[in-house]
Amino acid sequence: EPSILTDSDSFQEVVVKIERSTYNKPFLGGFRNMRTGVEFHNAGSQTKLRKRPDKGIQLFCRETQTILEKNKPQQTRNTTSTQMTKIGVYVSNMTDKLISPGKYFTAEEYHKRRLEAVIVLQKYFRRWHAINVVQNLREQKRLRLAWEAQEELQKKMEKEEKLRREYERKLNPKTKEDFELLYHDLELWMQEETERINRTLTGAERKAALCELLEKEAQLIACFGRHKLNANEENQQKAMLHLLDKCAQPKRWKAYDGKITEMDTQDTLRGKELLEIYRSISIKDIPVDERMAVLLTLRCTVKEHECKLTQEIVELIDREVDLMSREVKECNLEGLRKRICTLFLQYIKIPKFNPGVAGLLKVPQDPLKLYKNVYLCHSCENYLPSTEFPIPANSRTIGRCRLCCNLDNEARRRDTFFKYRLILENLRKSEADYQDDAKIVSLVQLPDLQYMIENIWNCQSALSAWSELYDLVMVRWDKQHEWSPWNTILLTKEEADAHLKLCNLQKAYEAAFIYRIKQKHIWAKNYFARMPAMSSFLHRSDNQAHTS
Repeated sequence: EPSILTDSDSFQEVVVKIERSTYNKPFLGGFRNMRTGVEFHNAGSQTKLRKRPDKGIQLFCRETQTILEKNKPQQTRNTTSTQMTKIGVYVSNMTDKLISPGKYFTAEEYHKRRLEAVIVLQKYFRRWHAINVVQNLREQKRLRLAWEAQEELQKKMEKEEKLRREYERKLNPKTKEDFELLYHDLELWMQEETERINRTLTGAERKAALCELLEKEAQLIACFGRHKLNANEENQQKAMLHLLDKCAQPKRWKAYDGKITEMDTQDTLRGKELLEIYRSISIKDIPVDERMAVLLTLRCTVKEHECKLTQEIVELIDREVDLMSREVKECNLEGLRKRICTLFLQYIKIPKFNPGVAGLLKVPQDPLKLYKNVYLCHSCENYLPSTEFPIPANSRTIGRCRLCCNLDNEARRRDTFFKYRLILENLRKSEADYQDDAKIVSLVQLPDLQYMIENIWNCQSALSAWSELYDLVMVRWDKQHEWSPWNTILLTKEEADAHLKLCNLQKAYEAAFIYRIKQKHIWAKNYFARMPAMSSFLHRSDNQAHTS
């Protein structure tokens, strides 16, 4: 209880209530008396704040929101001094430097100097960048020229290989396409020779030259005929061996893990046995004892079935054995051995003796099936199946068979269809790769494709006008829709690859070029509109065009 002086000589005791703080007061600094060593701490007091009544609304202080901050750096004083040489003091000047004032330059001159230095740096950098760009362009040019030279060399080699193959095919013709090329070249040679004779000779000399040319043509045709007979004989032999080999092939199927499983049945084993016997009896110039063993095996095989054919084969075998025992020359036995081979082939083609051949014969064993899809060829007057007639898509009658058409072509026009057939095969193969169930390409036949190439596309590429048919292919004009005569374009192989990579035809080609292509498509539509098989596809394409 402290006493408070109220008057000049009176005191009053007052009760002071001290509230003890519940927290530690912070250290606010202080000082220490250097003489007495007593420490004095700075103290502070704060009365208890009165709480404002809660109004239920959150309030914000305007001064806190709009407080202004100000940063002002300050630097303390640093007192320094310099000692110079004077009386009584010596200061060495060995490390002193003599500084002389340089030329004064303004801020404008300083920035100009920096700009000139930057320009120099930019010059060297741009020179370095330009050298790199030029080197890259030079390398790209070198690679491009090397690629073009490689492509040119490859094309040249392919062309030489193609000419070599054509020459080889003409020198040793084997297939129908080879003889087409021969007759086509014969017709070209005849036209050139006829034109030369008509241009250089007149009167009796001209007639004599034409007669001589006709005789040469007849000799060449006879030579072609002999080659064709030999080729047919070889092809028949190969076809027969291929048929027997297919009969002897085991059954194959693919398992779920991708492995191929093979299984031999009784039919395939019988086919292998007959194939080995046929190859054995077809071998020439073998010793007599081996020939005897082969004939004995053949005799035992055919004796399993009693019929007129097997009896004839057995009689021929016994005759050959008798002649060989009498040491008859080999050349005199060729006809007999050929008859044995022919009769044994007939034996192999009978499903009763060789069950595996039943599904490979062109002529069905049931006679009733022969009356289905059989038509009369009015040229050779033979009844043939529908597969032997080349029926175009716009044809309304059967017409002539393939053999008569080929014979007429060899005698009159002598055209070659190998190039068009190659284009059609490439087209069907490319459409099969799309796997979108394209149907129109299977309806287009070789005469239809020939008409399109010759009359609509003029036997040349739509882009480069390249006229070598070996290098041309037909592809889709719009690859989003299936191929059709009104959705196609004739290009070279390189142009076709580039065309199929395009996404927007309107941006890739000029309007005039697209207009020409559309005109050709309209021409093709008018031509194929007369074909009943194409009418449904035409209506469907028109509906797609209207919806798009």
